[in-house]
Amino acid sequence: MTIGVIGGSGVYEALPLENTRTESVSTPYGEPSDEATIGDLAGREVVFLPRHGEAHRHTPTEVPYRANVYALKSLGVDRVISTNAVGSLREDLPPRTLVIPDQTFDRTKHRTPTFFGDGMVVHMGFAEPYCPALASHLAESAREATETGIEEGGTYVCIEGPQFSTRAESEFYRSQGWDVVGMTAIPEAKLAREAEISYATVAGITDYDVWKEDSEVTLGEVLENAAENREAMNATIERAIRTMPADFESDAWTALEGTINTPTEAIPDETKDRVELLAGEYLD
Repeated sequence: MTIGVIGGSGVYEALPLENTRTESVSTPYGEPSDEATIGDLAGREVVFLPRHGEAHRHTPTEVPYRANVYALKSLGVDRVISTNAVGSLREDLPPRTLVIPDQTFDRTKHRTPTFFGDGMVVHMGFAEPYCPALASHLAESAREATETGIEEGGTYVCIEGPQFSTRAESEFYRSQGWDVVGMTAIPEAKLAREAEISYATVAGITDYDVWKEDSEVTLGEVLENAAENREAMNATIERAIRTMPADFESDAWTALEGTINTPTEAIPDETKDRVELLAGEYLD
């Protein structure tokens, strides 16, 4: 059991990891955001990767999502808990509430959402973008570890950023019945599925976006509430790791089965070499 955690440095600093070490990983998709920190918690190996890199240097669009997920896969990670800061699209979901979403809507424009291509076509099922088993475990862990408000389920609409929404966009998202808005769920969730990694997120609400008359989201507000959310998110993650069932199973672990549309003999050797870690067993 190797559990990956993607988030900010505040998450890593709060996890009581033992026997820690750092490891630099090179990937066919470039360099990850930063070195991976590897340690032990409650007898489980944990690999932490900061999504935006040291000192938060990558914009949501610039995050090397493919390299990050590939690096975690290469380190033996088979399940990932991610963290996100999000804006609320509902009056009854105030800042400092935790949300465990079960759906996402992709509004990004400039990100590469797949490991494949270059002579290899893969049509991956993505009806449930978050692993239901891991999301359920996260929600249960949040309820047990914190006293903050918890919302299980909901749709996370992922925008390109780095700008916040316009008021028209925010009102449109609300009209669709979506619940929270953020900038980093996609393509991370898609790539995790292609890598056959169980993936779920705990999102901390920092603001009401811009739809609310008395609310105008600012970086200051986001950072202040993100800091307040951190304790509850860290407690949730630690609890989720400590209580991860030994018999945990995920449909994500066989997600590539039956999805490769290109005959193996037609896939260029260079492409096969690049995706060996991800899809090698399906190309033999």
